[in-house]
Amino acid sequence: MREIVITSIKDDIILEQLNLCLDGSLSESWGERKLIFDNNIGKGTVRSIAFDWGVSLLDCDVQFNEDVKIVFKTSSVSPVEFIFISKGSFQYSEDDTEDFIDLEQYQNIIIAPKRYSKKTFVFPPNQEIKVNFIRILKREYLKKKNNNVTHLNDLLLSIFNDENSEMPYKHKGSYSLKIADQVKALNSVYDSGIIRTLSLEGRLYLILAMQLMEHHNFESNLVLPESLSKSDIKKIHQLSEYIVDHIAQPISVSSLSESSGLSPKKLQLGFRVLYSKSVNEYVRQLKLEISRDYLRNTDLSVSEIVYAIGIKSRSYFSKIFADTYGVLPTEYRKQLKKNQL
Repeated sequence: MREIVITSIKDDIILEQLNLCLDGSLSESWGERKLIFDNNIGKGTVRSIAFDWGVSLLDCDVQFNEDVKIVFKTSSVSPVEFIFISKGSFQYSEDDTEDFIDLEQYQNIIIAPKRYSKKTFVFPPNQEIKVNFIRILKREYLKKKNNNVTHLNDLLLSIFNDENSEMPYKHKGSYSLKIADQVKALNSVYDSGIIRTLSLEGRLYLILAMQLMEHHNFESNLVLPESLSKSDIKKIHQLSEYIVDHIAQPISVSSLSESSGLSPKKLQLGFRVLYSKSVNEYVRQLKLEISRDYLRNTDLSVSEIVYAIGIKSRSYFSKIFADTYGVLPTEYRKQLKKNQL
């Protein structure tokens, strides 16, 4: 097993110390630092972005060729970390003397290790891991005006007020595809300069808010129904990608049920719990979002777009588009062209 020891809580130094072992290349642009490696150890990208008030993002998309243990061994107070794994799984221990726990795909995870502990992550070989760490330095964040931490439940509030990190904490909560979708959007921001920075920061705070809400619901026993397993959740997430790939075709509860192997009842339950929408509502919203992208980014006519998203009636499309966005599709395109002049 290859071991990498990190001795700092600062994001830029973390990347430098990772690179001492991973032997990749470091770059920086628009306030983001990026480590890219591809060698006998494995391949992947690790990026870090620091925002104000002690908030930062550490984003990893990696695949190792052997077991890799990353040990954070610092004397500084460790940040509170909100972790979300979009792909794969790995293990965590607050100290080498403790048992490791599994951190799983789509699960909301919060850790706040005790000071001087050896925070340890073990990544398995030959498995792609996509994981986001939203890291908050408590002392810095509490200086933020309107930080509103007093509105957290008593448990999280005590963690934020524990400046010396004397009370370790870890939370393995419910599985959430809503958070997974926002993480996917976070990793799909392709703008540059200030627009990129603001977009990333906005997405990051939205994900953080959703993770805090999941924690609240979990502690209030408002968890997923027992009839939804982790396997069911993964199948429903795969269906969201299936719907995009087959958006021009007729999509019904029965066709999705046949594709996934889930019963219609379980499908509806899963979409209600994970997306707060019925299957049909979710499909319609996706069709509208794709049509909006077509109007913005292509020269396809409205009739061609209606065909491309699998809606039979142009008048019906115009109606639901206007109901959703407050403007007819033809007027929306006119506004876009006018703004480009």
